[in-house]
Amino acid sequence: MKFSVFQVSRKGGRDKNEDRMGYCYTRASAVFLLADGMGGHPEGEVAAQLALQAVSALFQKNARPELPDVGAFLSQALLAAHQQILSYTADRAMLDSPRTTLVLAVLQGGSVTWTHCGDSRFYMVRQAKLHARTKDHSLLEQNLSRPPNSPTVRATNRNVLFTCLGSPTKPVFNVTGPVPLQQGDRLMLCSDGLWSVMTDDEIVLELSQKSVEHAVPDMVENALRKGGEGCDNVTCIALEWETPDDFESTRGSVSTDSISDGVFASTVQAGLWNDALEDMDDASIERSIAEINEAIRRSAIKRT
Repeated sequence: MKFSVFQVSRKGGRDKNEDRMGYCYTRASAVFLLADGMGGHPEGEVAAQLALQAVSALFQKNARPELPDVGAFLSQALLAAHQQILSYTADRAMLDSPRTTLVLAVLQGGSVTWTHCGDSRFYMVRQAKLHARTKDHSLLEQNLSRPPNSPTVRATNRNVLFTCLGSPTKPVFNVTGPVPLQQGDRLMLCSDGLWSVMTDDEIVLELSQKSVEHAVPDMVENALRKGGEGCDNVTCIALEWETPDDFESTRGSVSTDSISDGVFASTVQAGLWNDALEDMDDASIERSIAEINEAIRRSAIKRT
C-alpha cells in the first residue's frame, strides 16, 4: 500500500482550534480521521480528540494487519467514538455534552470505504473530476436534496446539523464503498472551515493541478483569506493513491510494504491538547464494543 499524504490545521479567527485530524496504518490497512468540535457546546476540542482516540484504539485492536470487515469497523468506530464522549460527559456529571462531527476513510485491498456524521466532508477526485463527496447532515443540505416543488423542512443556515457525535440521540450515518482506487486518485477529508468558502469546483481544481503537499496548504491559506477576521478553524488532510509501479518517494510519502504484520503506526496522540483526556484502556474498549454489538444484534432481531 502506497500513498502520499499531507495535512494542515489552522485556528483561523477563533480563540482556539477545535478541529482534530490524523491517520493510522498497518502493513495492509489505513484509516484517515477528521473531527470538528462543535461550538455552542462545552469542550468541542475534547469531543474531537476523544473521537480520534476511540477510532485509533479500535483500529489498533482490529487491524491485524487487515480489518476483517471494513464496513463493520467503520460503523463500530463511529459508535464507539460517540459512546466515549457520552461516557466522558457522564463521568464528569456535565449538564451539556461535548459534541463533534467525524469523517473516516479506510484504505484496504486497493479500495476506499468511508463514513461520516455531521458536516465534515470526504472528497474523492479522479481524472480532474469530482468522483464522490459526502452529503452534509444539515437541514440546509436536506432541503437542497428535496424535489423542487416539495416543502422544505424549515428555513435555516448551513450550521444547523441534525446529527453529531455526543448528542443524546443515536448518530445518523451510512457507510459507502468499497470503491476501487486508481493511480492518481486524490482523497480529502476537511472541516467546514474549508469547504464553506471554497466551491467544489475550486477544490477539484486544486487537487487535480497540484500535488497534495502543495494543494493542501494552498487551499487552507485560501480559505483563511476568504474567511476574513472571523474565519472558522480550517483543517484538511489529503492523500494521493499510488500503484506500486508508479510510486515515487516524495515528502509525505508512505509505503507500508516494508512494515511487519505486528506494527501499528499513528499520528493520533492521546491527551496532547487537554490534560483531562485519558487513554482508552482495554476494558473500556471491550465494553464499548460489547454495547455496540448488542445494539446491532437487537436491531437485526427487530428487522427480522
